[in-house]
Amino acid sequence: MTITNSHFSNIDEYAVIERVIQHYIDGARTGKGDDMRPAFHPEATIFGYVGEDLFSGPIENLYQWNDANGPAKDIVAKIVSIDIVGTAASVRVESDNWTGHRFTDFFNILKINGQWKIMSKIFHLHA
Repeated sequence: MTITNSHFSNIDEYAVIERVIQHYIDGARTGKGDDMRPAFHPEATIFGYVGEDLFSGPIENLYQWNDANGPAKDIVAKIVSIDIVGTAASVRVESDNWTGHRFTDFFNILKINGQWKIMSKIFHLHA
């Protein structure tokens, strides 16, 4: 994993952000959007293409898709980078075998009232 930081943060912040992302991965594995919910701010958004169609809108769309898609018991997911500057962070996650799909996800994360929350997810669905 690549860790970059313009203004070095407490090393513990990386572990906290990894735990936030783990909620997302665990939710993919169980196929339950509610398992992902703790990672995201209630007003978070999602954007990406599924074929030629733009999948976009409130993060609730992800939870609904995940519930309908079902468990990804064999998913392999890895955080490949975390970049933190103060109260803002970005995270890149590579996921393979999410019920036959491969994704690259980019998360923008903000520390609000002492808690890191995903504010947006932008994804690429590999062919």
